[in-house]
Amino acid sequence: MTAVELEGIWKRFPGVIANAGASLSVRSGTVHAVLGENGAGKTTLMNVLAGVYTADEGSVRLDGVEQRFANPAAAIAAGVGMVYQEFRLIPTFSVAENVALGAAPAIVAKGAIEKQVGELAERFGLATEPGRQVWQLSMGERQRVEILKALWRDAKVLILDEPTAVLTPAEAEELGRITSAMASEGRSIIFISHKLDEVKAFCDEATVLRGGKTVASSLPVDELDPASMAELMVGEATAVSQRRVRTTEVGATALSVTNVTVVDVHGRHVVDDVSLSVGAGEIVGIAGVAGNGQRPLADALAGLTSLRSGTVSVSGTDVSALSPGDRNDAGLAYVPEDRLGVGLAPRMDAVENAMMRNYKTLGSGAFVDRKAAFDQAEGLIDRYQIKVGKIDAPLAGLSGGNLQRLLVGRELDGEPEVLIAAQPTRGLDVQGVAAIQNILVEQAAAGVGILLISEDLEELFALSDRLLVMHEGKIAANFDPDAATRHAVGAAMTGA
Repeated sequence: MTAVELEGIWKRFPGVIANAGASLSVRSGTVHAVLGENGAGKTTLMNVLAGVYTADEGSVRLDGVEQRFANPAAAIAAGVGMVYQEFRLIPTFSVAENVALGAAPAIVAKGAIEKQVGELAERFGLATEPGRQVWQLSMGERQRVEILKALWRDAKVLILDEPTAVLTPAEAEELGRITSAMASEGRSIIFISHKLDEVKAFCDEATVLRGGKTVASSLPVDELDPASMAELMVGEATAVSQRRVRTTEVGATALSVTNVTVVDVHGRHVVDDVSLSVGAGEIVGIAGVAGNGQRPLADALAGLTSLRSGTVSVSGTDVSALSPGDRNDAGLAYVPEDRLGVGLAPRMDAVENAMMRNYKTLGSGAFVDRKAAFDQAEGLIDRYQIKVGKIDAPLAGLSGGNLQRLLVGRELDGEPEVLIAAQPTRGLDVQGVAAIQNILVEQAAAGVGILLISEDLEELFALSDRLLVMHEGKIAANFDPDAATRHAVGAAMTGA
């Protein structure tokens, strides 16, 4: 029996079509994989099913009955639960309190709730302690709490969005056992993933999305090999249009990363013994599925997080122990993937944001020469064609493209020797993407060494001189973009 049917789903956002007539059919009592590279539309499609978004066109049916969810609460009431990559738990609440929050009577006996949650956890083999506070739990344990939340609400359809991204291999195997147990009770599990070995191990059927469209539906997983799945995800190898033409020779080493290891708060090696180099005027790309160590690596190179071991050097100078500001002074600039928060301060104006990198040169002591700062901001706005409206108004109202131009322009204003650019074109429209990519090409031509971290394979193929792939915190492969295929890179990204 078909439990879930999504047919002809279109979902549009300003400047982006996330789903373009996508479809999905999931049978009751099965674990169904939804595959696709980053930006394929997987999470958006699942958010339509979970009531987070309403489809612009298309239909959603559960057990043959058409649905139109106005909000997630309506989807939950209909039996759809979703576990997101970013867990939605209250750290200071206990496991039982998080599970029952919003789905229990106003007055409830704490001991009774803990007992019921414990029984539910035991039934599905979700080992946990109902009385423990969430902040004390590992990432794998927190995921079990999220699954328990859905089961507590009697979810018949459970969506797991990249569920193993934060898990150890042992925890991932345990999750596979849990999903099988839930499916054996007649529930339908939708498993969003890039890890083809796990899809083969845990899932019954697979649907593949590419560019917001469904390119393969309900394929029996046991009849597929990793190579064919990878090709469906990334498409056939094609010549990359608008390939960057190098105009200068690669110079001396601008960035040297040697045996760098970074651990998270749980002691996991999120970056594991990574070594790489970037020459002056060279663009080295890093591809990888989100959550495989790209962001921790970028933050560590910029000095935002500490190294467990290893060294980082800029033009021969060891900066491993330096602060982010001192690394800037040494010639390293950083465009983080989180443009608002880490990169820019949305409640501050363009002048204040523009001077963050070099405020020491714009005044004396605690005092800043406002006119000098104003002139600097105007220079950036003019040079990078940033549309800010009022220069002294908060940035919160600017478009993503203008925010990104301001961020990139500010980082390049100090004439760095090395630029770490993480997802620099994410969320931008066509014009915004072209503008940022042109800036990167111009900087490389001027001799800046660029480490480009992106989830857009077309971008990496078009801009990179060398292309590395990160998988599970390690450099898993090294490609020449002129000779490599999307298929080969896609397979390396998934560990195939």
